This record gives sequence, structure tokens and C-alpha cells, in this order.
Amino acid sequence: MAKPLPPAGGADRPVTLAAVIGAHGVTGEVRLKLFTDAPDNLKAYPAFDAGGRALTLKAVRPGSNGAIARFAEIADRDAAEALRGVALTVPRSALPPLGEGEYYHADLIGLPAVSTGGEALGTCVAVENFGAGDVIEIERPDGKRFMVPMRPEAVPEWDGRIVVDPAFVR
Repeated sequence: MAKPLPPAGGADRPVTLAAVIGAHGVTGEVRLKLFTDAPDNLKAYPAFDAGGRALTLKAVRPGSNGAIARFAEIADRDAAEALRGVALTVPRSALPPLGEGEYYHADLIGLPAVSTGGEALGTCVAVENFGAGDVIEIERPDGKRFMVPMRPEAVPEWDGRIVVDPAFVR
């Protein structure tokens, strides 16, 4: 297992926690697609950057396929609908510290990937989870991509670079 990563791209790099996917009702609530485990995780942040505009979370609750949120600055359906497609971000430095063996997806994206023998494999371009655990997507220099499960036997370490066991390289 690896140590927690330092924030890639700096401590104040924005990290997206949710995106507005539409209005909910007529009183200014919005539907959110979450990029965090639970709606309640959003309560830890006093404000979000929403495309250059600060939004203060008043309430959040689970919704179908995401969450329903109310922001202090959004008073009606028209204002809520105008936020459709806007990402809600916080500075990387605002995220809670990580324990041993933990990582934020945002910290893996952009890292170089190498084999356990030191051969350059490419760059991590995405982290997905299809239900059985995280899978990292690595893009080779020629543009072709392959995926590797983010498990210790496949990725024994990540410490500013992602080290991949060659048995998992396709």
C-alpha cells in the first residue's frame, strides 16, 4: 500500500463534489449528481464554487440517483434551472485528510503510470467504479487506453506515480 498522495496540481486545485443536473420543484431546489459517497458529505463545506459564483448549502437530502439540495442564493425554479450543468467544487485543501492506503480520485488523475520494472506505461486519465471497486484508466503515449483494478496486487504502490504489475497491463 502507498502513503496518501500530496495533492496533485496544488492544494487549491478545484475538486468537483457534485454537478447540478436540473431544477427540483418551484422553490429553487436543485437535483445533483454526486461525486462523493453520500449527500451528507456535502454538509462539511460552507460554500461551493459554482462556475465562479459562491453557493451556500442550506439543506441536502438523498434523491433518486443523487441528491436534492437547497442553496441560500437560489430562490426560484428559474435560478435553479440556470445552474444546470454547473459543477460544484471546493479547493483540494478543504478535503479531509486521508489515511494509509486511501486516495482521492482527483489525486490519481494525471499521474504517470509505470510498470514494477520501471517501464513508462502512460498517464492515468480516469478512475471509474462499476460496482466491484475502483478501476484506473491509463492512456499510453500512442493514445490507446487500458484499465487496471485499483487493488494491491495490480497497483502495489502510488506515490507521485502509479506502479502497475505487468500482469495487469493489456
